[in-house]
Amino acid sequence: MEPIKIVDNVYWVGAVDYDIRDFHGYLTPRGSTYNAFLIVDDEITLVDTVKHGFEDELLSRISKVTDPKNITRVISNHAEMDHSGSLPGVMRAVGTEKPVYASALGVKNLNGQFKGEGLNLKTVEKEMKIGKNTLRFLETRMIHWPDSMFTFMPETGILFSQDGFGLHLASVERFDDEVPETLLEKLAINYFANILTPYVPQIAKLLETATDLIKDTKIICPDHGVLWRKDPGGIVSLYSRWVTQKPKKKAVVAFDTMWHSTEYMARELTDRLGSLGVDAVYLNLKHNHRSEVATEAYDAAALLVGSPTINNQMFPSVADLLCYLKSLKMKNKIGAAFGSHGWSGEGAKLVQAELKTMGYNLPVGEVRVQWVPHEDDLVPLKDLAKTVADEIDKVIGA
Repeated sequence: MEPIKIVDNVYWVGAVDYDIRDFHGYLTPRGSTYNAFLIVDDEITLVDTVKHGFEDELLSRISKVTDPKNITRVISNHAEMDHSGSLPGVMRAVGTEKPVYASALGVKNLNGQFKGEGLNLKTVEKEMKIGKNTLRFLETRMIHWPDSMFTFMPETGILFSQDGFGLHLASVERFDDEVPETLLEKLAINYFANILTPYVPQIAKLLETATDLIKDTKIICPDHGVLWRKDPGGIVSLYSRWVTQKPKKKAVVAFDTMWHSTEYMARELTDRLGSLGVDAVYLNLKHNHRSEVATEAYDAAALLVGSPTINNQMFPSVADLLCYLKSLKMKNKIGAAFGSHGWSGEGAKLVQAELKTMGYNLPVGEVRVQWVPHEDDLVPLKDLAKTVADEIDKVIGA
């Protein structure tokens, strides 16, 4: 369990979780990391800890640099359990009398989570000297918890950005210049779409108000994934683009099916949209996780959701998808519902109603087919595809 030097006297001492596959309800097929950082100065400082169960890995890495008892303070940028879960165990190794600094809301949250653990919690001020280096603190409320904050070390240009600018990737590589750029962007948008989308207004405001800090940043060290040293401005530029939620000429067709009839409708819609010049993405919920739909839908202009009817309701997997997407609060979306049914046809109607509550633009009513679709039943689907394609052109200004 070796530490990784970031710059002189600053080390990555986190943990790698190769096996995690579900995180906040979304798929993490390549695992994740819980990043923590050790600053060796007159006051040896640990920035963030790791998920419970990984404290031995953290302490092993720290011990290769210094005895954990030499740590004089801990900074908690974010009280969520994947970063604070090991805090009581770590502080027993460090010394429970040592202070743990957090934002005012961080202190409140940590007190709530770790009652009776005897943590010496203190609220940070704007900055603290730890020797040759200074730590400056910037509250980043609701990115993505109320207690969240950044810690900036101006002497090195390192920004410890907690969950901002992160991604989920378990690997032996620690830095962005060690991983293909295309993979990093794919993982970064997956992370942004599934965790940070509800907080786009706060992120957009932060990018505007923290321009000087970002300009002075040489390395971004988030709490998940790679550290951005090659081009920290690159991930910032991606965030600046993503917060606009400007859609592409793209439609996602997401559905589940009982006896393949709704699947047949989805195939027809996907094919027709493609023939109209729309980048059409076909996602069968039997094979695609809801978080994959969220990632693909993030920059799509349209989301078409298909469901059969079961017991007068939409299909359970479709209800799960819509509940998940509703919490993400994506903007600038055209919506449409479709589905097959037998003796009753509530499924597609309920999908349409849910898309309406999510604020999607619904240019037409739901398209339903009773029993198995035949050639005559495809006409409304072709009309739906044409209407959606026309609406997409209006939205993107084509």
